[in-house]
Amino acid sequence: MRLLLPVVMLAAVSCIRAFAGERGLDGDSLFTYRYKGTERHYRLVVPDSLAQGSPLVIMLHGYGGQASPDRYMMRDAARKYGFAACFPQGEKDARGKPCWNVGYPFQEGLQTDDVGFLCSLARHVADRYGLDRRNIFCTGISNGGEMCYLLAYLRPDVFSAFAPLAGLTLEWMYRDLKAKKPVPLMEIHGTADRTSMWQGDPQNKGGWGEYISVPLAVGYWAAVNRCTHEQTDTLYHRSRQIIAHMFKGGQDGNEVWLYEMTGGAHSWTEDDIDTGGAIWRFFSRYIKKD
Repeated sequence: MRLLLPVVMLAAVSCIRAFAGERGLDGDSLFTYRYKGTERHYRLVVPDSLAQGSPLVIMLHGYGGQASPDRYMMRDAARKYGFAACFPQGEKDARGKPCWNVGYPFQEGLQTDDVGFLCSLARHVADRYGLDRRNIFCTGISNGGEMCYLLAYLRPDVFSAFAPLAGLTLEWMYRDLKAKKPVPLMEIHGTADRTSMWQGDPQNKGGWGEYISVPLAVGYWAAVNRCTHEQTDTLYHRSRQIIAHMFKGGQDGNEVWLYEMTGGAHSWTEDDIDTGGAIWRFFSRYIKKD
């Protein structure tokens, strides 16, 4: 027993030293993480001024995309608002496209366990860099948005809130899955998005599989969270009108938001709003403290 305390103290000091020595990561390096015998990759932004115990945001690219801190402007948001950001890289499917396995028809037979990988990676990064496991959040665009919805159904124990952008709820998710517990969720979606259509695609005309409308998908989470009322505001008037639907009064103070980008296309929408800032303002409402 006399040896236990020094060993524990040494481990704690080593962790702090590792954290202190690895701040200032700016997303330029590609890291490797071995999961179920496969080498997976990710990039990481850990601002130099970041305090130990800070939050972590996982950012998921779209179909055919790359892990890129610059493309989605989350590098700047991490620096400005004080969180670490992790950018995992999806594995290639039979088409040779990097993706997240969310059950598209053309992904039939794909064995990649992205749900397990992302949960394991998030906890690994939090532990290695002295971040708070209680405050891990997930955002993603397009195919990454679909993965956000899937993780919201399956793993709210790992992620404290979700923010899909131009994301879809596939019909198979809506019919076959049941939310394990309430979790805050924010969707940003253009009404003129021709890839992830606002009105849904029950006939699978786009080839992604049948999926439900965006208002219905978000409404599901408002119901899961037992939200009692909706507040609607017009937020911005830059290049288009943006209507914020905020479902409030949910269990444990949870809210569900939908930013309706009037006439918006399939994009990160950075020309219309500070997307990274909007996402973080939502996530920051659910930071757990001692």
